[in-house]
Amino acid sequence: MAYLEDSYYIDRVLNHADSAAFAGLVNKHKTMAFNIALRITKSREDAEEVAQDAFIKLYQALADFKGDSKFTTWFFRVVYNLALTKIRKKSLFTGSVDDEGFTEYADDSAFDGMAKFNDNEKKRYLGEAISTLDESDQLLITLYYMNDQPVDDIADITGLSESNVKVRLFRARKKLHDHLKLNLKEELHSIL
Repeated sequence: MAYLEDSYYIDRVLNHADSAAFAGLVNKHKTMAFNIALRITKSREDAEEVAQDAFIKLYQALADFKGDSKFTTWFFRVVYNLALTKIRKKSLFTGSVDDEGFTEYADDSAFDGMAKFNDNEKKRYLGEAISTLDESDQLLITLYYMNDQPVDDIADITGLSESNVKVRLFRARKKLHDHLKLNLKEELHSIL
């Protein structure tokens, strides 16, 4: 289904009390809201609850959206914060971020090995590799690579500085690379 710009839905909700427009906004963003919540909470039930709470909060606070940032950045920040609150209540989240320089990781040999596998195998290996990362790094990888969010939007969503996002993405890619290199090497040996 093709969706309209967020501004259309927001205008219809705020200026015309159009409940169908709010439903359009929910339908447009529910998958991403759930995915963000799931990456953080690691529980379908908690992710569904967080996404539902986020849409309730969205409905209540939509008039406060000033348009200083993209709507999705503003809304996904709400989802992110609610998910963090959820896991803090369960005492599951610990983490720290330190700021370092950012450089690209050039050794793509593990990813080159991925060409030998079909799409389902690639998804399985990537899924396994991503699941080895901590929750916050999984979220960053999901936002950046799977949902094409730019670094500045990820920084706004997570509350991290842009340099911290870059550092965390670099480290997460390195961990993914190392995991894939090891597993693909073992898999290729077992296949051959």
